[in-house]
Amino acid sequence: MLSRSGLRSPRLRNLSLSPQRRLLNHFITHPAEPIPPPPVPSSSSSSPKSFTLAVKDNIATTSPDLPTTCSSGILSKSYISPIEATVVTQLRARGAVITGKTNLDEFGMGSHSIYSHYGPVSQDTPAETSAGGSSGGSAVAVANGEVKIALGTDTGGSVRLPAAYTGIIGYKPSYGMISRYGVIPYANSLDTVGFLSREIGPIKELIVGENGLWKEHDSNDPTSLTKAARKRCAAQRRGYRGQQGQPTELNGLKFGIPLEYNIAELDPAVRDAWAAAAKRLQDAGARIVPVSLPTTKHALAAYYVIAPAEASSNLAKYDGIRYGVRDTDAASDASAGGVLYASTRGKGFGEEVRRRILLGSYTLSSEAMDNYFIKAQRVRRLVRRDFNRVFALENPLQERETFELSDLPEEVEMEDKWGPEEVDFLLCPTAPTLAPKLKEVMEQQPVDAYMNDVFTVPASLAGLPAISVPMKVTAEGAAGLQLIGQYWDDARLLDVADAVAKEVGT
Repeated sequence: MLSRSGLRSPRLRNLSLSPQRRLLNHFITHPAEPIPPPPVPSSSSSSPKSFTLAVKDNIATTSPDLPTTCSSGILSKSYISPIEATVVTQLRARGAVITGKTNLDEFGMGSHSIYSHYGPVSQDTPAETSAGGSSGGSAVAVANGEVKIALGTDTGGSVRLPAAYTGIIGYKPSYGMISRYGVIPYANSLDTVGFLSREIGPIKELIVGENGLWKEHDSNDPTSLTKAARKRCAAQRRGYRGQQGQPTELNGLKFGIPLEYNIAELDPAVRDAWAAAAKRLQDAGARIVPVSLPTTKHALAAYYVIAPAEASSNLAKYDGIRYGVRDTDAASDASAGGVLYASTRGKGFGEEVRRRILLGSYTLSSEAMDNYFIKAQRVRRLVRRDFNRVFALENPLQERETFELSDLPEEVEMEDKWGPEEVDFLLCPTAPTLAPKLKEVMEQQPVDAYMNDVFTVPASLAGLPAISVPMKVTAEGAAGLQLIGQYWDDARLLDVADAVAKEVGT
């Protein structure tokens, strides 16, 4: 745990961590002993199989050995949450043994896990290569084989991007499937608890297994789908009614290649790997279909209006009075412009968090809301519409919309007079580049760093399930292949991703 000086207390600081672990900097706190799952009730006929779990440090835990810091200086004096995140409780009931809390970009704001009060995360030693962000610590813990599964949060790609950079599996469920109660919010309408693992099997067992998390509604989370809605959505999908264990055939599946994702910033090595992966799936019997998502070019800009706006509201409570460490160094906290908490927030928040608070506060102001925030929400609706138009399955929460055929690019072929061919899943890179060097990342302008999210943000805006699997590249470095499915098609997405990973990862 953390001492009042903001440093680790002797009991945690003196843990026998290897030099490599300290250099990677992927854990913030380790308990003196791993925290076991709760005792199995005597009425239970069997106990769950245990597995090791790392928890991203913006997900609440109640153990005094595991404070929740969000990698922020404003929470660096040992904030012990009075509640445990629902997802942590659910996983502990399924046998999770918690080994520690992992490092991240402060409050989840970043793409490379460099904006942390505890220093950047690296995936190699000496510290040279980015682990991605904001769930970089969780990804490194999994990639090193220290835990079976790690929890992350995915707002605009913060689980999928680290998975791509470190060569593991990163899965973002459909929005509303996994409870967010106990997750320190960044952007409420976008935040999703995600899962990282070396294999898809353990994730699939947790989500759609016999005691799958998809069934569990949480009344503490207003964004958690009700039991009735879950049953209705599952009734329109495959894989939720005990069909697990059957091998998935790629033959006959249709994978869409979004034309708008072939951007100028796409690394040639990643582009070649993407094309090679599509060719291997085609050789396995799948159909590769060009599709158009015309609003994609506006998605990233819309995200960086909506997410900071919600963040500026969510972080308002960290003022040193309600939450956070009060700045007592100044003679008077009110001396900074006459605002009581100005000095506290100025010193407690890091550079990137301050930047996004300022950006969000401006876009919510009366003079800017109509030109930025309202327009961004309109773009978000169009992004969702684009996805619904290309998927063969309907979105169970929305009415179906058809294409304006005059808007389609020439490259998109018509299936019949009603419109273009519809697909089962979308196939695209997870990130436009291989994992960059930390030195390069730290020298980038913020807008350049935001480009890393260009392929992951659209699925987040639409609330769709997406997963990153490792794919083979000719150059050195890891690359991720992203599969995006229709809403609540998570069970089939996990099945198909498992088959795809075996095809493209060898």
